[in-house]
Amino acid sequence: MREVLRVEDVHVVRDGKPILQEVSLTVRAGEHWALLGANGAGKSTLLRLLGALVHPTRGTVEVLGRRLGRVDLRELRAQVGHVDPRHPLTASLRVRDVVLTGLTNSVAPLPRWRPTEEQRDRAFRLIGILGLGDLADARWPTLSQGQRGRTLIARALMPAPRLLLLDEPATGLDLPGREQLIDALDALRRGHPTLATVLVTHHLEELPPGTSHAMLLREGRVLAQGPAPRVLTGDQVGKCFDLLLVLERHDGRWTVRIRGRA
Repeated sequence: MREVLRVEDVHVVRDGKPILQEVSLTVRAGEHWALLGANGAGKSTLLRLLGALVHPTRGTVEVLGRRLGRVDLRELRAQVGHVDPRHPLTASLRVRDVVLTGLTNSVAPLPRWRPTEEQRDRAFRLIGILGLGDLADARWPTLSQGQRGRTLIARALMPAPRLLLLDEPATGLDLPGREQLIDALDALRRGHPTLATVLVTHHLEELPPGTSHAMLLREGRVLAQGPAPRVLTGDQVGKCFDLLLVLERHDGRWTVRIRGRA
């Protein structure tokens, strides 16, 4: 399958401090990656590279076949869906308006911009896929944190990106909200078989059943990467977090418990 992302021997240094070192990664269409690591491991920095938000200090990053440093970043960013639960949206917007701002990459509808009927239909289809059909006219302040997260995913999908990046999408969710989000992501995978996703999280319990690959980062370096069942083991995840862990998987979902301090 065709490559969506290629990262080769990337280093990122900020204020003389190495954030990422010797990181390489290839993501292909239809793959769903989990990016895990402790605080400060470099997960968010790597996700920003994949979203064409920053440049590497050294190494190469290709997003959708286009190399950073040789492309207009604004144009490239418009082709990547980026979901950040901390997105600064205008508080008075309705769900359908929030989703439509994914086409303009703005925090509010542009004064002179009007969506086409086809664009409106796509927005409502995505709202339905994400389980928000009854909330299309609900205003942002009335939504739960989980409903907001699913709305932002629909927003990110409006331009029909080949790549979706999710930065800790379950942050702040209660148990029902987390499970609804995971169900929505799995429905998204089934409905968009060529879409590639990269999801950053601290918690294995937040990974959808369709997670196909995983990368473990520790202190800016890749500890392990590859097919999820091979990478997400008690031994390797334990090394990532300096803990003795027991991992189990049932019906595609992971659970983890601490066995003791490493």
